[in-house]
Amino acid sequence: MFDTFSRFFVLVTAIFFSTHTLSADLPDFTSLIKETSPAVVKINTFSETPASNPGADPSIPPYFREFFERYSRPQQRQQAGVGSGFIISEDGYVVTNHHVVDEATRIVVRLDDRREYEAVVIGTDQRSDLALLKIDEDNLPTLEFADSNLLEVGDWVVAIGSPFDLDYSASAGIVSAIGRSLPNEKGQDYVPFIQTDVAINPGNSGGPLFNLDGEVVGINSQIFTRSGGYMGLSFAVPSSVGREVIDQLKNNGQVSRGWLGVVIQDVDLNLARSFGLDKPQGALVTRVQRGGPADRAGIRSGDVILEFDGKPIEYSYDLPHVVGLVAPGSRTQARLIREMREEEIQVEVGELDQAGQTRLASIDSGTAPQGLGLSIEEANQSTLDQLELGGGVVVSSVEVGSAAAKAGLLAGDILVQIAFEQIDSRSSFDQIVSGLEPGSIVPILFYRGDTAIFRTIRVDG
Repeated sequence: MFDTFSRFFVLVTAIFFSTHTLSADLPDFTSLIKETSPAVVKINTFSETPASNPGADPSIPPYFREFFERYSRPQQRQQAGVGSGFIISEDGYVVTNHHVVDEATRIVVRLDDRREYEAVVIGTDQRSDLALLKIDEDNLPTLEFADSNLLEVGDWVVAIGSPFDLDYSASAGIVSAIGRSLPNEKGQDYVPFIQTDVAINPGNSGGPLFNLDGEVVGINSQIFTRSGGYMGLSFAVPSSVGREVIDQLKNNGQVSRGWLGVVIQDVDLNLARSFGLDKPQGALVTRVQRGGPADRAGIRSGDVILEFDGKPIEYSYDLPHVVGLVAPGSRTQARLIREMREEEIQVEVGELDQAGQTRLASIDSGTAPQGLGLSIEEANQSTLDQLELGGGVVVSSVEVGSAAAKAGLLAGDILVQIAFEQIDSRSSFDQIVSGLEPGSIVPILFYRGDTAIFRTIRVDG
Protein backbone atom coordinates (compact mmCIF):
# COMPACT_ATOMS: atom_id res chain seq x y z
CA MET A 1 0.00 0.00 0.00
CA PHE A 2 2.84 2.32 0.80
CA ASP A 3 4.29 1.67 -2.66
CA THR A 4 0.97 2.52 -4.31
CA PHE A 5 0.67 5.74 -2.31
CA SER A 6 4.28 6.67 -3.14
CA ARG A 7 3.74 6.16 -6.85
CA PHE A 8 0.56 8.25 -6.73
CA PHE A 9 2.36 11.04 -4.82
CA VAL A 10 5.24 11.06 -7.31
CA LEU A 11 2.80 11.20 -10.25
CA VAL A 12 0.83 14.13 -8.79
CA THR A 13 4.04 15.98 -7.98
CA ALA A 14 5.37 15.47 -11.50
CA ILE A 15 2.14 16.74 -13.05
CA PHE A 16 2.15 19.80 -10.76
CA PHE A 17 5.72 20.77 -11.54
CA SER A 18 5.42 20.10 -15.28
CA THR A 19 2.27 22.24 -15.41
CA HIS A 20 3.95 24.95 -13.37
CA THR A 21 7.01 24.86 -15.64
CA LEU A 22 4.84 25.03 -18.79
CA SER A 23 2.86 28.02 -17.49
CA ALA A 24 6.10 29.73 -16.48
CA ASP A 25 7.33 29.42 -20.08
CA LEU A 26 4.26 31.17 -21.50
CA PRO A 27 4.43 34.98 -21.79
CA ASP A 28 2.38 37.24 -19.54
CA PHE A 29 0.60 39.77 -21.76
CA THR A 30 -1.10 41.81 -19.02
CA SER A 31 1.60 44.47 -18.63
CA LEU A 32 2.03 44.80 -22.38
CA ILE A 33 -1.69 45.36 -22.92
CA LYS A 34 -2.00 47.86 -20.06
CA GLU A 35 0.96 49.91 -21.30
CA THR A 36 0.06 49.98 -25.00
CA SER A 37 -3.75 50.25 -24.98
CA PRO A 38 -3.86 54.02 -24.34
CA ALA A 39 -2.19 54.64 -27.72
CA VAL A 40 -4.56 52.32 -29.62
CA VAL A 41 -7.62 54.02 -31.10
CA LYS A 42 -10.98 53.10 -32.50
CA ILE A 43 -11.86 54.70 -35.84
CA ASN A 44 -15.49 55.35 -36.81
CA THR A 45 -16.09 56.40 -40.40
CA PHE A 46 -19.15 57.85 -42.11
CA SER A 47 -19.90 58.22 -45.80
CA GLU A 48 -22.82 59.58 -47.77
CA THR A 49 -24.49 57.46 -50.45
CA PRO A 50 -27.51 58.43 -52.53
CA ALA A 51 -30.72 56.63 -51.62
CA SER A 52 -32.56 54.73 -54.32
CA ASN A 53 -35.41 56.49 -56.09
CA PRO A 54 -38.57 54.35 -56.12
CA GLY A 55 -39.41 55.83 -59.48
CA ALA A 56 -36.41 54.10 -61.00
CA ASP A 57 -37.85 50.64 -60.26
CA PRO A 58 -39.06 49.21 -63.61
CA SER A 59 -41.54 46.91 -61.83
CA ILE A 60 -43.60 49.94 -60.71
CA PRO A 61 -46.46 50.83 -63.10
CA PRO A 62 -45.67 53.84 -65.31
CA TYR A 63 -48.30 56.15 -63.76
CA PHE A 64 -46.94 55.53 -60.23
CA ARG A 65 -43.36 55.82 -61.48
CA GLU A 66 -44.14 59.26 -62.95
CA PHE A 67 -45.57 60.34 -59.58
CA PHE A 68 -42.44 59.25 -57.72
CA GLU A 69 -40.14 60.92 -60.24
CA ARG A 70 -42.07 64.19 -59.98
CA TYR A 71 -42.64 64.46 -56.24
CA SER A 72 -40.07 62.29 -54.45
CA ARG A 73 -36.55 63.50 -53.81
CA PRO A 74 -33.98 60.85 -52.94
CA GLN A 75 -32.27 61.59 -49.65
CA GLN A 76 -28.62 60.88 -48.90
CA ARG A 77 -28.05 57.81 -46.74
CA GLN A 78 -25.22 57.65 -44.27
CA GLN A 79 -23.10 54.51 -44.04
CA ALA A 80 -20.95 53.83 -40.99
CA GLY A 81 -17.80 51.78 -40.69
CA VAL A 82 -15.39 50.84 -37.93
CA GLY A 83 -11.68 50.13 -37.79
CA SER A 84 -8.67 50.47 -35.57
CA GLY A 85 -5.46 52.49 -35.50
CA PHE A 86 -2.69 53.74 -33.26
CA ILE A 87 -1.00 57.02 -32.35
CA ILE A 88 2.63 57.49 -33.42
CA SER A 89 3.28 61.07 -32.24
CA GLU A 90 2.27 63.19 -29.26
CA ASP A 91 0.81 65.85 -31.57
CA GLY A 92 -1.83 63.51 -32.98
CA TYR A 93 -0.64 61.53 -36.02
CA VAL A 94 -2.60 58.27 -36.31
CA VAL A 95 -1.88 55.22 -38.48
CA THR A 96 -4.62 53.00 -39.92
CA ASN A 97 -5.52 51.14 -43.12
CA HIS A 98 -6.36 52.80 -46.41
CA HIS A 99 -9.48 50.67 -46.77
CA VAL A 100 -10.77 51.81 -43.36
CA VAL A 101 -10.99 55.48 -44.38
CA ASP A 102 -11.38 55.15 -48.15
CA GLU A 103 -14.27 57.33 -49.40
CA ALA A 104 -15.16 58.41 -45.85
CA THR A 105 -16.64 61.90 -45.57
CA ARG A 106 -16.20 62.03 -41.79
CA ILE A 107 -13.69 60.25 -39.55
CA VAL A 108 -13.90 60.12 -35.75
CA VAL A 109 -10.98 58.84 -33.68
CA ARG A 110 -11.84 57.55 -30.19
CA LEU A 111 -9.27 56.95 -27.44
CA ASP A 112 -9.56 54.36 -24.68
CA ASP A 113 -10.47 57.12 -22.18
CA ARG A 114 -13.52 57.92 -24.41
CA ARG A 115 -12.18 61.19 -25.78
CA GLU A 116 -13.23 61.67 -29.41
CA TYR A 117 -11.68 63.79 -32.17
CA GLU A 118 -12.52 64.60 -35.75
CA ALA A 119 -9.62 63.44 -37.95
CA VAL A 120 -8.29 64.70 -41.26
CA VAL A 121 -6.54 62.51 -43.82
CA ILE A 122 -2.91 63.48 -44.37
CA GLY A 123 -2.44 60.85 -47.05
CA THR A 124 -3.30 57.29 -48.05
CA ASP A 125 -1.51 54.59 -50.02
CA GLN A 126 -3.64 51.92 -51.63
CA ARG A 127 -0.69 49.72 -52.64
CA SER A 128 0.32 49.14 -49.00
CA ASP A 129 -3.22 49.65 -47.61
CA LEU A 130 -1.96 52.32 -45.19
CA ALA A 131 -3.27 55.75 -44.25
CA LEU A 132 -2.06 58.58 -42.03
CA LEU A 133 -4.58 60.70 -40.09
CA LYS A 134 -4.20 63.76 -37.86
CA ILE A 135 -6.21 64.81 -34.82
CA ASP A 136 -5.91 68.17 -33.06
CA GLU A 137 -4.46 67.31 -29.66
CA ASP A 138 -1.12 67.32 -27.80
CA ASN A 139 0.61 65.19 -25.18
CA LEU A 140 -0.95 61.99 -26.46
CA PRO A 141 0.34 58.49 -25.65
CA THR A 142 2.34 56.96 -28.50
CA LEU A 143 3.65 53.66 -29.83
CA GLU A 144 7.07 52.92 -31.31
CA PHE A 145 7.90 50.87 -34.41
CA ALA A 146 10.26 47.91 -34.09
CA ASP A 147 12.34 46.34 -36.88
CA SER A 148 10.07 43.70 -38.39
CA ASN A 149 13.07 42.21 -40.22
CA LEU A 150 14.09 40.69 -36.87
CA LEU A 151 10.85 38.69 -36.61
CA GLU A 152 11.07 34.93 -36.85
CA VAL A 153 8.41 32.30 -37.40
CA GLY A 154 7.21 31.20 -33.97
CA ASP A 155 7.65 34.59 -32.25
CA TRP A 156 4.77 35.65 -29.99
CA VAL A 157 2.70 38.63 -31.18
CA VAL A 158 -0.31 40.51 -29.78
CA ALA A 159 -3.07 42.51 -31.51
CA ILE A 160 -5.35 45.14 -29.99
CA GLY A 161 -8.32 46.58 -31.85
CA SER A 162 -12.10 46.79 -32.15
CA PRO A 163 -13.32 43.57 -33.81
CA PHE A 164 -17.06 43.61 -34.52
CA ASP A 165 -17.19 47.01 -32.75
CA LEU A 166 -15.99 45.48 -29.46
CA ASP A 167 -13.58 48.17 -28.28
CA TYR A 168 -10.02 47.40 -27.22
CA SER A 169 -10.10 43.65 -27.59
CA ALA A 170 -6.73 41.90 -27.28
CA SER A 171 -5.70 38.63 -28.93
CA ALA A 172 -2.40 36.79 -29.10
CA GLY A 173 -0.67 34.19 -31.23
CA ILE A 174 2.52 33.48 -33.09
CA VAL A 175 4.10 34.50 -36.37
CA SER A 176 3.09 31.78 -38.84
CA ALA A 177 5.14 32.99 -41.83
CA ILE A 178 6.93 36.06 -43.11
CA GLY A 179 7.22 37.59 -46.56
CA ARG A 180 3.80 36.43 -47.76
CA SER A 181 2.83 37.65 -51.24
CA LEU A 182 -0.80 38.87 -51.40
CA PRO A 183 -1.48 40.90 -54.57
CA ASN A 184 -4.31 43.39 -54.18
CA GLU A 185 -7.39 43.65 -56.40
CA LYS A 186 -5.30 45.44 -59.05
CA GLY A 187 -2.63 42.74 -59.04
CA GLN A 188 -0.13 45.01 -57.28
CA ASP A 189 2.27 43.29 -54.90
CA TYR A 190 4.50 45.61 -52.89
CA VAL A 191 4.04 44.28 -49.34
CA PRO A 192 5.76 41.17 -47.87
CA PHE A 193 2.99 40.47 -45.34
CA ILE A 194 3.48 38.96 -41.89
CA GLN A 195 1.17 35.95 -41.48
CA THR A 196 0.00 35.16 -37.95
CA ASP A 197 -2.57 33.01 -36.19
CA VAL A 198 -3.68 35.97 -34.05
CA ALA A 199 -7.48 36.25 -34.02
CA ILE A 200 -8.25 39.19 -36.33
CA ASN A 201 -11.79 40.10 -37.37
CA PRO A 202 -13.61 42.98 -39.11
CA GLY A 203 -12.87 46.09 -37.04
CA ASN A 204 -9.27 45.07 -36.28
CA SER A 205 -8.11 46.57 -39.57
CA GLY A 206 -5.46 49.24 -39.06
CA GLY A 207 -4.66 48.22 -35.52
CA PRO A 208 -1.16 47.43 -34.22
CA LEU A 209 0.57 44.08 -34.04
CA PHE A 210 3.02 44.03 -31.11
CA ASN A 211 6.09 42.06 -30.19
CA LEU A 212 6.59 41.11 -26.55
CA ASP A 213 8.43 44.39 -25.92
CA GLY A 214 5.24 46.33 -26.72
CA GLU A 215 6.66 47.67 -30.01
CA VAL A 216 4.72 47.71 -33.27
CA VAL A 217 6.01 45.09 -35.71
CA GLY A 218 3.03 45.25 -38.07
CA ILE A 219 -0.25 46.92 -39.00
CA ASN A 220 -3.14 44.43 -39.20
CA SER A 221 -4.61 44.55 -42.68
CA GLN A 222 -6.26 41.37 -43.99
CA ILE A 223 -7.73 38.03 -43.04
CA PHE A 224 -8.38 34.90 -45.06
CA THR A 225 -11.98 33.86 -44.55
CA ARG A 226 -14.83 31.96 -46.12
CA SER A 227 -17.29 32.95 -43.40
CA GLY A 228 -16.49 36.65 -42.91
CA GLY A 229 -14.76 35.92 -39.60
CA TYR A 230 -11.42 34.65 -38.35
CA MET A 231 -10.26 31.27 -39.70
CA GLY A 232 -6.69 31.12 -38.40
CA LEU A 233 -4.97 33.22 -41.07
CA SER A 234 -4.36 36.93 -40.56
CA PHE A 235 -1.93 39.26 -42.30
CA ALA A 236 -0.16 42.44 -41.23
CA VAL A 237 1.89 45.03 -43.10
CA PRO A 238 5.42 44.76 -41.65
CA SER A 239 6.77 47.79 -39.81
CA SER A 240 9.74 47.93 -42.20
CA VAL A 241 7.28 48.85 -44.96
CA GLY A 242 4.88 50.81 -42.75
CA ARG A 243 7.50 53.15 -41.35
CA GLU A 244 8.75 54.10 -44.85
CA VAL A 245 5.21 54.64 -46.17
CA ILE A 246 4.12 56.68 -43.14
CA ASP A 247 7.22 58.91 -43.36
CA GLN A 248 6.47 59.66 -47.02
CA LEU A 249 2.79 60.32 -46.34
CA LYS A 250 3.71 62.70 -43.51
CA ASN A 251 6.30 64.59 -45.57
CA ASN A 252 4.76 64.46 -49.05
CA GLY A 253 1.15 63.34 -48.71
CA GLN A 254 1.85 60.49 -51.14
CA VAL A 255 4.25 57.58 -51.67
CA SER A 256 6.82 57.14 -54.43
CA ARG A 257 8.21 53.66 -55.12
CA GLY A 258 11.04 52.22 -57.10
CA TRP A 259 10.21 50.74 -60.48
CA LEU A 260 12.19 48.42 -62.73
CA GLY A 261 9.94 47.92 -65.76
CA VAL A 262 9.92 44.12 -66.05
CA VAL A 263 7.41 41.29 -66.09
CA ILE A 264 8.59 38.29 -64.08
CA GLN A 265 7.68 34.74 -63.16
CA ASP A 266 8.93 32.03 -60.79
CA VAL A 267 11.67 29.57 -61.74
CA ASP A 268 10.58 25.94 -61.53
CA LEU A 269 12.92 22.93 -61.35
CA ASN A 270 13.11 22.37 -65.12
CA LEU A 271 13.80 26.05 -65.79
CA ALA A 272 16.45 26.08 -63.05
CA ARG A 273 18.24 23.18 -64.73
CA SER A 274 18.05 24.82 -68.15
CA PHE A 275 19.57 28.01 -66.71
CA GLY A 276 22.35 26.11 -64.95
CA LEU A 277 21.00 26.79 -61.43
CA ASP A 278 21.41 24.20 -58.69
CA LYS A 279 17.91 24.90 -57.35
CA PRO A 280 14.79 26.92 -58.26
CA GLN A 281 15.40 30.52 -57.22
CA GLY A 282 15.22 34.10 -58.43
CA ALA A 283 12.86 36.14 -60.58
CA LEU A 284 12.81 35.16 -64.24
CA VAL A 285 12.40 38.19 -66.51
CA THR A 286 9.83 37.37 -69.19
CA ARG A 287 9.44 40.86 -70.57
CA VAL A 288 11.31 44.17 -70.42
CA GLN A 289 9.38 47.39 -70.95
CA ARG A 290 10.93 49.35 -73.77
CA GLY A 291 12.68 52.49 -72.51
CA GLY A 292 12.21 51.51 -68.84
CA PRO A 293 14.94 51.32 -66.18
CA ALA A 294 15.67 47.64 -66.82
CA ASP A 295 15.85 48.21 -70.59
CA ARG A 296 18.26 51.13 -70.14
CA ALA A 297 20.40 49.02 -67.80
CA GLY A 298 20.63 46.17 -70.31
CA ILE A 299 18.45 43.60 -68.53
CA ARG A 300 16.94 41.16 -71.03
CA SER A 301 14.14 38.62 -71.26
CA GLY A 302 15.54 35.35 -69.99
CA ASP A 303 17.66 36.88 -67.26
CA VAL A 304 17.15 35.40 -63.79
CA ILE A 305 17.59 38.07 -61.12
CA LEU A 306 19.10 36.48 -57.98
CA GLU A 307 19.90 39.62 -56.00
CA PHE A 308 18.81 43.25 -56.10
CA ASP A 309 20.11 46.12 -53.99
CA GLY A 310 22.09 43.60 -51.96
CA LYS A 311 19.02 41.55 -51.03
CA PRO A 312 18.49 37.96 -52.17
CA ILE A 313 15.59 37.19 -54.51
CA GLU A 314 14.41 33.69 -53.68
CA TYR A 315 10.97 33.95 -55.30
CA SER A 316 9.73 36.18 -58.09
CA TYR A 317 7.46 38.12 -55.70
CA ASP A 318 10.52 39.14 -53.66
CA LEU A 319 11.65 41.44 -56.48
CA PRO A 320 8.78 44.02 -56.36
CA HIS A 321 9.00 43.98 -52.55
CA VAL A 322 12.68 44.96 -52.76
CA VAL A 323 12.51 47.32 -55.75
CA GLY A 324 9.52 49.19 -54.30
CA LEU A 325 11.54 50.23 -51.26
CA VAL A 326 14.43 51.64 -53.32
CA ALA A 327 14.25 55.42 -53.73
CA PRO A 328 13.53 56.43 -57.35
CA GLY A 329 16.66 57.74 -59.03
CA SER A 330 18.98 55.58 -56.92
CA ARG A 331 21.70 53.53 -58.56
CA THR A 332 22.06 49.95 -57.36
CA GLN A 333 23.30 46.54 -58.46
CA ALA A 334 21.42 43.56 -59.83
CA ARG A 335 23.07 40.14 -59.77
CA LEU A 336 21.64 37.78 -62.37
CA ILE A 337 22.12 34.65 -64.44
CA ARG A 338 22.23 35.16 -68.20
CA GLU A 339 22.63 32.13 -70.43
CA MET A 340 24.17 30.13 -67.57
CA ARG A 341 26.67 32.86 -66.67
CA GLU A 342 26.50 35.13 -63.62
CA GLU A 343 26.63 38.87 -64.26
CA GLU A 344 26.24 42.10 -62.30
CA ILE A 345 24.44 45.05 -63.84
CA GLN A 346 24.11 48.57 -62.49
CA VAL A 347 20.53 49.87 -62.56
CA GLU A 348 19.13 53.34 -62.06
CA VAL A 349 15.75 52.68 -60.46
CA GLY A 350 12.77 54.56 -61.91
CA GLU A 351 9.56 55.72 -60.24
CA LEU A 352 6.48 53.54 -60.29
CA ASP A 353 3.47 54.86 -62.19
CA GLN A 354 0.37 53.38 -63.79
CA ALA A 355 1.74 51.63 -66.86
CA GLY A 356 -0.69 50.77 -69.64
CA GLN A 357 -1.56 47.28 -70.83
CA THR A 358 -0.96 45.90 -74.29
CA ARG A 359 -3.34 43.70 -76.22
CA LEU A 360 -2.93 40.89 -78.73
CA ALA A 361 -3.79 41.83 -82.29
CA SER A 362 -4.84 39.53 -85.13
CA ILE A 363 -2.37 37.19 -86.81
CA ASP A 364 -1.57 36.46 -90.44
CA SER A 365 -1.96 32.99 -91.88
CA GLY A 366 0.54 30.69 -93.51
CA THR A 367 1.75 27.49 -91.85
CA ALA A 368 5.02 25.59 -91.71
CA PRO A 369 5.30 22.35 -89.74
CA GLN A 370 8.34 22.03 -87.48
CA GLY A 371 10.07 19.18 -85.64
CA LEU A 372 8.85 20.20 -82.15
CA GLY A 373 5.31 19.13 -82.93
CA LEU A 374 3.85 22.50 -83.84
CA SER A 375 3.00 24.63 -86.84
CA ILE A 376 3.84 28.31 -87.00
CA GLU A 377 3.04 31.39 -89.03
CA GLU A 378 4.36 34.91 -89.22
CA ALA A 379 3.01 37.45 -86.74
CA ASN A 380 1.81 40.67 -88.28
CA GLN A 381 3.66 43.83 -87.45
CA SER A 382 0.80 45.46 -85.55
CA THR A 383 0.78 42.53 -83.09
CA LEU A 384 4.51 42.85 -82.53
CA ASP A 385 4.28 46.63 -82.17
CA GLN A 386 1.52 46.41 -79.56
CA LEU A 387 3.58 43.97 -77.51
CA GLU A 388 6.76 45.97 -78.16
CA LEU A 389 8.46 42.90 -79.66
CA GLY A 390 11.25 42.92 -82.20
CA GLY A 391 10.10 39.66 -83.75
CA GLY A 392 8.36 36.34 -83.20
CA VAL A 393 6.19 33.67 -84.78
CA VAL A 394 2.64 32.61 -84.00
CA VAL A 395 1.76 29.02 -83.09
CA SER A 396 -1.04 27.97 -85.40
CA SER A 397 -1.44 24.36 -84.22
CA VAL A 398 0.05 21.90 -81.74
CA GLU A 399 0.23 18.12 -82.21
CA VAL A 400 -1.30 16.03 -79.42
CA GLY A 401 1.39 14.46 -77.23
CA SER A 402 4.21 16.41 -78.88
CA ALA A 403 7.05 18.24 -77.16
CA ALA A 404 5.21 21.51 -77.79
CA ALA A 405 2.03 20.15 -76.17
CA LYS A 406 3.97 18.91 -73.12
CA ALA A 407 5.54 22.36 -72.83
CA GLY A 408 2.05 23.87 -72.63
CA LEU A 409 2.05 25.74 -75.95
CA LEU A 410 -1.35 26.58 -77.46
CA ALA A 411 -2.49 27.87 -80.82
CA GLY A 412 -2.27 31.67 -80.81
CA ASP A 413 0.83 31.84 -78.59
CA ILE A 414 3.65 34.01 -79.96
CA LEU A 415 7.05 32.35 -79.71
CA VAL A 416 9.83 34.91 -79.29
CA GLN A 417 12.77 32.93 -77.89
CA ILE A 418 14.16 29.38 -77.92
CA ALA A 419 17.31 28.38 -76.03
CA PHE A 420 18.05 32.07 -75.40
CA GLU A 421 17.99 32.74 -79.16
CA GLN A 422 15.72 35.53 -80.39
CA ILE A 423 13.18 34.51 -83.03
CA ASP A 424 12.86 37.21 -85.71
CA SER A 425 10.88 35.29 -88.33
CA ARG A 426 9.93 31.83 -89.55
CA SER A 427 13.33 31.40 -91.17
CA SER A 428 15.17 32.24 -87.95
CA PHE A 429 12.88 29.82 -86.07
CA ASP A 430 13.80 27.03 -88.51
CA GLN A 431 17.49 27.80 -88.14
CA ILE A 432 17.37 27.81 -84.32
CA VAL A 433 15.36 24.57 -84.10
CA SER A 434 17.64 22.76 -86.55
CA GLY A 435 20.61 23.50 -84.28
CA LEU A 436 19.03 22.06 -81.11
CA GLU A 437 20.55 18.86 -79.74
CA PRO A 438 18.07 15.93 -79.65
CA GLY A 439 17.07 15.04 -76.09
CA SER A 440 18.09 18.42 -74.66
CA ILE A 441 15.81 20.53 -72.50
CA VAL A 442 15.84 24.21 -73.47
CA PRO A 443 13.93 27.26 -72.27
CA ILE A 444 11.32 28.93 -74.47
CA LEU A 445 9.69 32.33 -74.12
CA PHE A 446 6.24 33.01 -75.56
CA TYR A 447 3.36 35.45 -75.20
CA ARG A 448 -0.20 34.45 -74.46
CA GLY A 449 -2.29 37.54 -74.90
CA ASP A 450 -0.15 40.26 -73.37
CA THR A 451 1.38 37.90 -70.77
CA ALA A 452 4.96 36.68 -71.25
CA ILE A 453 5.60 33.07 -70.13
CA PHE A 454 8.80 31.04 -69.76
CA ARG A 455 8.66 27.25 -70.01
CA THR A 456 11.05 24.45 -70.96
CA ILE A 457 10.71 22.11 -73.94
CA ARG A 458 12.39 18.73 -74.52
CA VAL A 459 13.76 18.41 -78.03
CA ASP A 460 12.63 15.09 -79.53
CA GLY A 461 15.35 12.89 -80.99
